[in-house]
Amino acid sequence: MDPVLLAAVVSILLGALIALVFLGNYFLKRRSEVESIFKPELQSDKNPKPAKPPQSFSKKSHFKHHSHAADKDQNKRHHPLDINTLKGHGDSVNGLCFSPDGRNLATACADGVVRVYKLDDASSKSFKFLRINVPLGGHPTAVTFGDDSSSVVVASQTLSGCSLFMFGDERAKTANETKQPAKPPVPEIKWERLKVHDKRAILTLFGTTASYGSADGSTIIVSCSEGTDILLWHGKTGKNLGHVDTNQLKNNMAAVSPNGRFIAAAAFTADVKVWEIVYSKDGSVKEVSNAMQLKGHKSAVTWLCFTPNSEQIITASKDGSIRTWNINVRYHLDEDPKTLKVFPIPLHDSSGSTLLYDRLSISPDGKILAATHGSTLQWLCTETGKVLDTADKAHDGDITCIAWAPEHLPIGDQKSLVLATSSVDKKVKLWVAPPLLTS
Repeated sequence: MDPVLLAAVVSILLGALIALVFLGNYFLKRRSEVESIFKPELQSDKNPKPAKPPQSFSKKSHFKHHSHAADKDQNKRHHPLDINTLKGHGDSVNGLCFSPDGRNLATACADGVVRVYKLDDASSKSFKFLRINVPLGGHPTAVTFGDDSSSVVVASQTLSGCSLFMFGDERAKTANETKQPAKPPVPEIKWERLKVHDKRAILTLFGTTASYGSADGSTIIVSCSEGTDILLWHGKTGKNLGHVDTNQLKNNMAAVSPNGRFIAAAAFTADVKVWEIVYSKDGSVKEVSNAMQLKGHKSAVTWLCFTPNSEQIITASKDGSIRTWNINVRYHLDEDPKTLKVFPIPLHDSSGSTLLYDRLSISPDGKILAATHGSTLQWLCTETGKVLDTADKAHDGDITCIAWAPEHLPIGDQKSLVLATSSVDKKVKLWVAPPLLTS
């Protein structure tokens, strides 16, 4: 081999060897540096400091605690009138009702449970409540209070039809029990009426104390089916006191006036039918007779409510209007009910189209009308029809029921009118009444 070529080959090999040695030292050094960086962390994982796990648990616990508080604060920030949220329901809350004194709130949940909350302070972080399980397989669709604040009447839907149950406690209290109350007893079924309304679902359930004329002060309850029939019940005994039919294809709802004199129904047509409950001299219900019709709307009435004095009815219609009717007329002398006020529904979508009201409820002083559309809640002045306030997303789903407490409720050191709303989002919310507008 040529000496020059041999020298070149040797030089190349020596250069390659030197380069390999240099690179090898370089990578070994880098590996050592990497190990030195990660070694403390690995040792820390193998031998964790005693204080670290409690710190981690504390953070988790702190997060859970404040997640509820933050959720509640967020609800408050969502709307200033939102004062509380009752959670714990396992499914859609289909109905709710305040007791006559306003201190108890009953909720009907699709999880098969009726809960009766004690509202000592509407802004409290926690409430005591009584849990009532409806008979197996039943899904409560509506609830109202029965003969007193310790009894509730529940509409329960099953595959075989709809039934009514009255739960109550008639235990006599002894002196010792009064001083040292034991656990509250589970309410028992005092009466039941199975497969009522020809097995059709009950849409609404309204109860009131019969105080008109010669009425004896008993609680009477009106149940309205999704068909065309409406039934009247005696709250304490469950006796069927009467039956009427709207004959309007299907019902939307029916209500009884606060004094127990009238029943009114919103159904498929634009006319509202009103019946009078006639009482005998002994105070019992004698009959339910046709009284009058409210004619003026151009399309179906979606909801109605009686004013606290039982002399007017407020209706909301698919024609986009709200009407206030005077029903304190001599209808038996052919005097027709008069329309006192007509307001356009002031709720609109982004394109300006009117959104129809699903439900109405009037405050016990008769000054504020609460109305809903889907998940939107709105408060109106009954005198002027002006919007007092609006909660665009009052719930995370459609609102299923609304009701005003019949009395001012404690909110901290003060008292105020309170509205309750229930929803498919498994929650019940309490709202303080908005201030009335001053001209």
